Order: sequence, then C-alpha cells, then structure tokens
Amino acid sequence: MLTDLSIKNFAIIDELNVAFTKGMNVVSGETGAGKSIIIGAVSLLLGDRASSDFVRSSENSAVVEALFDVSDNEDIRKKLREAGMGETGELVLKRVVSRGGRNRIYINGNLATLGMLSSLGESLVNICGQREHQVLLNAENHIDILDKFGGLMPLRAEFAGLYSDWQVLRSKLDELKTRNDEKREREELLRFQLDEIEKSDLRIGEDLSLQDEKRILANAKKLDEYAGEAHDVLYVREGSVLEKLDGVVGNIKEIRKIDPGLKISEEELESAFFNLEEIAFALRDYVKSITFDPARLEEIDDRLEYLGKLKRKYGETIENILKRKEKIGAELEGMAYLNEEIVRVSGEIDEIEKLLLEKAEELSGKRRGASEILQKEIEDEIHSMRMADTLFDVRFANHPGEGNISSLNPKGVDEIEFYLSTNVGEELMPLNRIASGGELSRIILAMKKVLAGSGSIGTVVFDEVDSGIGGAAAEAVGKKLKEVSKHHQVICITHLPQIACFGDTHFLVSKEVYEDRTNAGMGLLSETERLDEVTRMLGGVEVTEKTREHASEMLRMSRE
Repeated sequence: MLTDLSIKNFAIIDELNVAFTKGMNVVSGETGAGKSIIIGAVSLLLGDRASSDFVRSSENSAVVEALFDVSDNEDIRKKLREAGMGETGELVLKRVVSRGGRNRIYINGNLATLGMLSSLGESLVNICGQREHQVLLNAENHIDILDKFGGLMPLRAEFAGLYSDWQVLRSKLDELKTRNDEKREREELLRFQLDEIEKSDLRIGEDLSLQDEKRILANAKKLDEYAGEAHDVLYVREGSVLEKLDGVVGNIKEIRKIDPGLKISEEELESAFFNLEEIAFALRDYVKSITFDPARLEEIDDRLEYLGKLKRKYGETIENILKRKEKIGAELEGMAYLNEEIVRVSGEIDEIEKLLLEKAEELSGKRRGASEILQKEIEDEIHSMRMADTLFDVRFANHPGEGNISSLNPKGVDEIEFYLSTNVGEELMPLNRIASGGELSRIILAMKKVLAGSGSIGTVVFDEVDSGIGGAAAEAVGKKLKEVSKHHQVICITHLPQIACFGDTHFLVSKEVYEDRTNAGMGLLSETERLDEVTRMLGGVEVTEKTREHASEMLRMSRE
C-alpha cells in the first residue's frame, strides 16, 4: 500500500507531500490542474523511463519518493531478499532525475537499477489507464488473466517445466540423429587416426633420445678426434701427462724420505694418478665405440620427420598425441552406444509427451471450469453497472483431442480470447472491438473488480475510469470502485461527483501562479472542503444552494 508520496521540482510541481490511506482515495481537480503529472511521477517510481523534461524549469534535478507498507506483500519481501536488501515491512523508493542526464534510483536507501525498480513496481502498483486497458484488451493476455483468476499458475508452471524438459530432449534427439547420420564418415576418420597413432609405437621421450643420438652420429668424426687426442696426451705420447705425473710422485716420495714434514700425501698423489689413468682407459674405450653410421643417421632423420608429422596432426608433444589417442578411443566407444542412446532418449520423449498431453488436458479442463465462474462473475459486475443486456464469453480453441503434440506451447494447448456483446441481438465480438468508451471503462472496471481478489498488487490507480459515462452509470462505477477498495488500496482520479462521493479520503489537485511561476499542489480536503469540491464538480461554474444540497445528499447516500 502506498502511504506517502513526495514530489519535488517535477514538471510544474515545486514541492508536494501527500499521505494516502487505506480504502478509496479520490483525486479531483479542474482540467489541466496537474493530475496527470502526479500519475507520471508515480509511474516514474514504477520503472518508467526518465527524461530531463521532467525537471522543473530553472532547477537542476527532480526527486520523486514514496513509502509503501509491504508487510502483507510476500512477493515484494521475497524480491528484496533476493536482491540482498533484507526483509522489512516498509519499502522506500526514490528516483532522482537530473537535467544533465545522470539519473539515480534508490531502494531502501541502496543504489539500484531500473530493472530492479521495474520488478518491484510490478507487484506494488497497477495503474489502470489507457495502457492498462490495452493490456486487458490484448487477446494474448487473456489466458494469463484466466489462469491467475482460477489459481492455475502453479499447475501451468508445472506444465511449462515439463514442456521445457521435452524441448531439451527433442534437441538432444536431433543432435544424436545428426551425429548418427555423420557417424560412418566420422568413424572412418577416427579409426584411421587411431590406427596411425597405434602403429607409430610412440614412447614418451623418444624424440629427445633420437635427437641426442642424431647429434652424436652427426659429430662422430669430431668426437673421435677429441677423444683420441685427449687419450694420447694423457697416456700414449712420450712425455704424456701420466708419465710426468709418475715422475712427480717419485720425486715427492724422495723428499718425504728426507723431510717427512712435507704436507703432501702420497696416497692423494697416487689416487690422482690412478684417476687420470682410468680417464685415459675410458677415452680409449670411447674411441673404439665411436662409429659413423650413415644408414642409422638416415633412419633417425626419417623417424624424427615422422614424429613431427604426427605432432602437427595430433599435438605438439608425444604426450599430447597419446592423450589424443585416448580421446579418439573414447569417442569411438561413445559411437558404439549412439544407437542405444537414441532409443533411450526416444523412450523418454514418448513418456514426457504422454505426460504433457495429460497435463494439458487437466489444465484445459480446469480452465474451462474457471472460465464459467469468470464469465458469470464478470457478467454480474457489468450488469450491476447499468449494462443489463451485456453477455461475456471466454472462447477456447485447440483442444488436445486425439493427442496432437504439435499444438502444445509453454502455456498448454488452449488459445483463449474474451468475447462480448453489449446489446440484445448483437453477435458476440472480441473484446478489443468494443467501440464505446463508456462501455469499455465499465467492462474494464468489472474485470478489475472480479480479478481483484486473485491479485497481489497492493495499490490500484484508476485514471480515466469515468471516460464516456455519467449519471446512474457513474454512480454504479463509484460503487464498484468502493468494492474494489475492500481488497486493494484504490487511488481514483475522476471528474465525476457520482464517483468522487464514494471516496474514503478526497484530495484536490490545483495550480496557482506565484511570482510569475505556476505551481501545482495537492491537498487532503476536510469535510467542508470536500462538500465544496463535490458541489463544484456537480454544478460547474454556476453553483447554487440547491446544487450544494444535492452534493450533500450524494455524500450522505454514498456513506450509507
């Protein structure tokens, strides 16, 4: 419920603060006083697009703020929890529109997005004006209206979930069949690739080992020269390192016989001699092992080239090639079970299609039951507003019949449209072909009254609900609005005294010029002021005592 509305620097409004009440709040005023501006400000809080044109002349920004009591609105509290804004019985919405184009939105003091604001607005306020008329007249929305009225949204959500699962399975089956059609060609390719990798007899590290062997074979002559020269210097030549070292060892032994204090160990010298001797023998054996094998070198080159080709095709390393081999094997194994998977998924589709048709039949049957109640209740409401000959009908199309699965959609199988006849002998016609504005206003109000009990909206704003009516019909509309206010807070903007007199509270919108500036305001009327306003609405320019007595009588009768 909207409890407080604050508007500042918005259009021709300087500053305005209004406290609304439960029940029926009437808003009246002269034509052009600014009532539509207030509706525009409320719409801004519900997520309508902002424009710098909203900002009052010579001001930098406009601010619209509202306080809502949402203690009974579980839908709103759930959305606040999901948005991480906690759970509270009060909700404050604030919209700041800057002339420079920078606009800000606040929800309970937290910066928010337009999407978040629009989501909350859907569950807070319903403005029933020309746009709302179009929603109710659009045949595409009639199935939603009926389902909400009949409490069928949970069953429809269950059906929509099954329908979504069915679509997923159908897509999966199509993919499996496509893969099956392509399987032969793909399988031949995979088997060729697997055979090629298996025949290559790959070993991890083989390429590195071959590169080392190639390097040795390619440099065999140099290796022979280097090793032979080193062996000769150490061991073979006259005056070799070992020969000289042997002399050194003998000299040191002689020194130690004379001077044992020489700090050189004979054992270390002998160890060094034997180590060098071992190195010389190793070099001798190494020289004998060196061979130049052009055939082996060519074989290595061929193998390395082959491994490079495999790397280019299947991976940059032997490890990657072997991983690719595992993937190919897994894919081939999966192909072996492809037909089985097609059979399994087809079976699941058959089962879910059977369940879908059953649920569609159930949903359609309950819709038909709800449509009979909706039809009677709307006709009763329309008849009570001086349209006694009006007939209302809910038309159905596309019944499941013999199980035509292709006729299903996420909402079931039915196509629903509301039909109406307003005069005896006239054929029932689609609701959107009603020509009379007065008839349309009463029909929309009747639908609102019937649907009021099934909705979660806290506040309903009726704008232009009195279009094209007057007299007794207007009084009937006023009574109907009063009845709606038992379920929802009603804010009704009207020009008709027959409607205004039914309000629990009455606000007057007016504008004045002060210091060459126009300012629109809105204030709560006292009982005396309310009598004056209803008298004005009733009598126009010429207000007589008799008109005032009539207005007083209207107010008294509306209370009774």
